[in-house]
Amino acid sequence: MKANKFYIDGTWTAPSSNKTMPVINPANLETHALMACATETDVNDAAAAAHGAFPGWANTSGMERSDFMLEIADKMESRKEDFVEAHVQTMGIPRHLAYEVQIEGPIEAVRYYADLARNIDSEQDEDGFLLAREPIGVCALINPWNYPLLQMVGKVAPALAAGCTMIVKPAEQTPIQDIIMAEIVDSVGLPGGVFNLLTGVGSEIGPKMSSHPLVHMVSFTGSTSSGVSVAMNAAPTIKRVCQEMGGKSAFIIGEGADLHAAIKYGVDNVMLNTGQTCDALTRMLVPRSQYQEAIDIATRCANEHVVGDPNSKETTVGPLASMIQRERVVDYIQKGIDSGAKLLIGGNEFPRGLSTGAYISPTVFADVDREMVIAKEEIFGPVLCMIAYDSIDEAIEIANELEYGLSSAVWAENTEEAIKIAHRLRAGQCFIQGSYFRLNAPFGGYKGSGNGREWGEAGLSEYQELKAIVLPD
Repeated sequence: MKANKFYIDGTWTAPSSNKTMPVINPANLETHALMACATETDVNDAAAAAHGAFPGWANTSGMERSDFMLEIADKMESRKEDFVEAHVQTMGIPRHLAYEVQIEGPIEAVRYYADLARNIDSEQDEDGFLLAREPIGVCALINPWNYPLLQMVGKVAPALAAGCTMIVKPAEQTPIQDIIMAEIVDSVGLPGGVFNLLTGVGSEIGPKMSSHPLVHMVSFTGSTSSGVSVAMNAAPTIKRVCQEMGGKSAFIIGEGADLHAAIKYGVDNVMLNTGQTCDALTRMLVPRSQYQEAIDIATRCANEHVVGDPNSKETTVGPLASMIQRERVVDYIQKGIDSGAKLLIGGNEFPRGLSTGAYISPTVFADVDREMVIAKEEIFGPVLCMIAYDSIDEAIEIANELEYGLSSAVWAENTEEAIKIAHRLRAGQCFIQGSYFRLNAPFGGYKGSGNGREWGEAGLSEYQELKAIVLPD
């Protein structure tokens, strides 16, 4: 494992600085690895490599790029146990869930974009002009820690398919997954400079990447405050910026819905990945006439989850990704208690039988007022807020009133009614009647949750420029 080196221009390169940062296992707080920290010099080297490689890679055929990507996907499959270990050690996700939640989707996604690449070279013959889609150029891809491989592939795969070159930076908490990907890229013989990997502190090198004059596009996933900084740094050089930022998604359960199925779906959604999911349905809106029944069901469903050792097959909720994240979640839980919300299950103490690690219990609040902090701000932990409503119009108003608009969900009496409600929600996605994430569906936010789209053909379009070749009369 080359955690002490960068991958630049097709070679493993020593960093320009001796500074390192520990990668901590959140379950036992032990150091798993030491990560090299990039400086501006390393960013310049990576940008120069990507810039130099761009003309050649952009002019390869879509079929050739597709073949590289399919080989990458096969190598990912062969190293799935390495990816599992990396996720368990750096995130604490239960081992028996890691492949399904964190790894299977990224492998499928590389193959999906490889298929799109095979048809990427054709031009559209319009009325009086040809419409061509060309790669945008050098891309800076800045990734989060909650779904480190999935989010990285969600940027890298369409960028490769489009013919872009890139500088990839993982979150400092979870660099191992990206290092494995760099080893895979190296093993398939991808041309030097197409894929460049730097590790380091986001606040130190993120601005250098997003402002770099050789970078044409920045794709960022992370907090809203960091996303604003990325956009400001990118603005002077007129870069395209694609951002997926915070969320506080609402789940509307309508009159006549299958209450037990809907609530179990909502509770399990919030507990997945220990609540560290940007589009988690953390605000559950329930008709007041069914509110007490809903509370009872939610309590039972949350009690079914087992917090504990990621290596235990019984565990469904591992630790949070870091002690810093645990402190954040504990603070929000206390704010909920102090504001008068009713704590149904969980709380800010260590779960029973655990006294160290970034563990927190699945937590459900009832009697949450829409003005409470826990109803308005992203907690990013296994914390569900249950809110009663008196009419569907009120539920939609509550769902839409926040600055966020990343995702949403509806479970109504039937699909037709759910679709009607979905059209009224100001969010980039809406899951209806218990549906789940699809990598061919565009994903991205309204309002403060970001701009641009990832996944699907829309995700590929973010890495392309449109060119009109105007024909003579």
